[in-house]
Amino acid sequence: MLYYAIVFLIIALIAGVLGFGGIAGTAASIAKVFFVIFLVLFVVTLFRRA
Repeated sequence: MLYYAIVFLIIALIAGVLGFGGIAGTAASIAKVFFVIFLVLFVVTLFRRA
């Protein structure tokens, strides 16, 4: 599950760079969604390993 969290983080960072750079307007909102998914997966992973 940590693998998926890292994949979502990378996708969110790429979408953020594209969106905030002005290349694609909707990429910023996609980056926010992926970042929230990453945070949820990260917290779940932390609790499952503890």
